[in-house]
Amino acid sequence: MIRSPAVAGRFYPQDPETLRAEVDSFLGGADPGKKVRAISCLVPHAGYVYSGRVAGEVYQRLEIPARVILIGPRHFPRGASLAILSSGGWQTPLGMASVDSQLAEKISRAFPELREDAEAHRTEHSLEVQLPFLQRLVPSLSFVPIVLGTVQWEHLDALGRALAVVIAGESAPVLLVASSDMNHYESDAVTRVKDHKAIDQILALEPRKLFDTVRNENISMCGYAAAVAVLTAVRELHGKQAELVRYATSGEVNGDMSEVVGYAGIVIT
Repeated sequence: MIRSPAVAGRFYPQDPETLRAEVDSFLGGADPGKKVRAISCLVPHAGYVYSGRVAGEVYQRLEIPARVILIGPRHFPRGASLAILSSGGWQTPLGMASVDSQLAEKISRAFPELREDAEAHRTEHSLEVQLPFLQRLVPSLSFVPIVLGTVQWEHLDALGRALAVVIAGESAPVLLVASSDMNHYESDAVTRVKDHKAIDQILALEPRKLFDTVRNENISMCGYAAAVAVLTAVRELHGKQAELVRYATSGEVNGDMSEVVGYAGIVIT
């Protein structure tokens, strides 16, 4: 299938030239120093005006390979709760991003609970907003899209382990991208405290502690399931360290500190 953009013109510009210029401005916002080959990263998925700078600073730090696995939340109760697409491409204003069919099929075999489901992906923005960044950096990109509507530990742990097995068996590098915003719609002060409790567990590479912290502290981190699965894979792949590249809240953009959303950008090597 060819998936059409669901949020172009809302979360990011629909005009190709405008989008290209905006993405490039986010990617050039900080001195990257030496680019690193990472196992994974965590990036936000809000409208670019709010979270584009955070995402851009993560992506411009990375030596991004030609193949990427994108994992994010399924915000709407449509389609399968563990949903993958294994063929076709996703259209963005910058062109077509091809689904890596061979890699997707290997992941589905390793974790049969994944369901081939276009409906779960059709209007979901958490993965779509990552593609223009990746397309600007790797025009030949191919990727595997996975969205999660479940928060059951057993599923997330098993998915992470399966991803690690597949990635470890590949001769070429594969980047794991977890798409997640942080705490939602509390004050800036409260959100920063809550978010850093979750961030501390990501930096410690502790998937189970992240899972428990988000739930016990009532942190409305929409993509924590994706982060847990990715951290599990990172542990299996012998990841060594994580770095918080940038943290911000929506209040820094719109000036409203009473109800903010948090955004974290993290690189894991």
